[in-house]
Amino acid sequence: MKMKTKFFLIGLICLIFHGCKTAVKDSSLPNFIVIFTDDQGYGDLSCFGHPMIKTPNLDRMAQEGQKWTNFYVAAPVCTPSRAALLTGRYPIRNGMTSSKRAVLFPDSKGGLPPSEITIAELLKKKDYATAAIGKWHLGHLPRFLPTKQGFDYYYGIPYSNDMDARSGANSNYRKHTLDPYFQVDYKYYNVPLLAGEKEIERPVNQHTITSRYVQEAKKFITAHQDKPFFLYLAHNQPHVPLFSSKLEGERSKAGLYGEVIEEIDEGVGEIRSLLEALEIDRKTILVFTSDNGPWLAFKTHGGSAGPLRAGKGTTFEGGQRVPMVIWGPGIVSPGIIHEMGSTLDLLPTFGALAGVDIPQDRKIDGLDLSGMITGKDKKSPRSNLFYWKNDRLFAARSGKWKLHRQFTSPIIYWEPTEPLEQPVLYDLETDPAEKYNLADSFPNVVLGLQRLMEDHLNDITDPLPDNLAGRID
Repeated sequence: MKMKTKFFLIGLICLIFHGCKTAVKDSSLPNFIVIFTDDQGYGDLSCFGHPMIKTPNLDRMAQEGQKWTNFYVAAPVCTPSRAALLTGRYPIRNGMTSSKRAVLFPDSKGGLPPSEITIAELLKKKDYATAAIGKWHLGHLPRFLPTKQGFDYYYGIPYSNDMDARSGANSNYRKHTLDPYFQVDYKYYNVPLLAGEKEIERPVNQHTITSRYVQEAKKFITAHQDKPFFLYLAHNQPHVPLFSSKLEGERSKAGLYGEVIEEIDEGVGEIRSLLEALEIDRKTILVFTSDNGPWLAFKTHGGSAGPLRAGKGTTFEGGQRVPMVIWGPGIVSPGIIHEMGSTLDLLPTFGALAGVDIPQDRKIDGLDLSGMITGKDKKSPRSNLFYWKNDRLFAARSGKWKLHRQFTSPIIYWEPTEPLEQPVLYDLETDPAEKYNLADSFPNVVLGLQRLMEDHLNDITDPLPDNLAGRID
């Protein structure tokens, strides 16, 4: 009897121990990877309709995961868009917009305020390893670098790849943008490459920068495969000037722009293959999207917004609706998602999936999309979006309706704003190209959206004292 009891207790202990091990494994926290491209248009992936650019790896991700057709950034240019993704807050709240400048420059003294809480800082509450690789553009001075915003490691160019240009370099580049294969000497752009907070190369050889970012990402993933991690991989491309490492015989039929996108796609494939080889793909969520629409002023060196109107720098759909693919076998429920989502939503979504509460001491504009991602929910919590440019509210979307109060130039975003005598209303379900003004036919919809915009304007005051608009100097 005693022997039976002994074996029973041993068996019970083994069962409990095995169960605990299983529970730990099954409840392990998901890894998060965000791949964020620069100035890539809505129509620049083959899975989003481009007839010539080949993106087989992203196409596979879209087939195995989710493709979102109504996904938005919170601003149509670099700095405020990135700030919104990392903080879950409109740039008017986190200080990364102003009436003076649209983005930060190498002579800027400001950056993302230290009081802001980034995705990296949020996930640190669960002991995530964190890395930012690629373009930062939220302040190049030491106190604003990623290592001061929750990231353990940084490797990349701290701002846009066309900055620190030699005199006349950008104007000379524009003269060649009708040549789809023209590639400028990278030495015309004296941009630095940082590792941590130390400059390791200047000027950066931008022909190889996309590949080097991918290799750094793979090193980070491999080194942290046994613990949860957050990787923010923000490519500098396809922002002009365009650079590719492809040889003459590897040329894309879509020109240099196509080569750049295809090289980014190859890197996505390398990262996915590594996740599978390390057997961590089933606990990893990979998001691919762009910071804003295509820079149409650069002609064949700019991308395509597909069926959408205009591009970068505008609050038309082509400026802020971006391609979005999310992949995560075992976590992400496959499908094409026509519901609305935004990069604003990544912070609360990742927080929910990692079991971390979002900050309560500030307004968070992002919404939790975890139910949509896992297939639990069929309707997105996001039904509204506000379109800001600099420190001015230009438009708002609610459901299928979008109301413009003023226009930005449809091609060159630095041209003056076009005033509107009357608001303009579009039905984005039947008219995503924003061609047909329905304001006269639906006056009650116009009034409702006007009230929505006024309510939003009355709600932009932030409780954090150092987050006033104007941090971009």
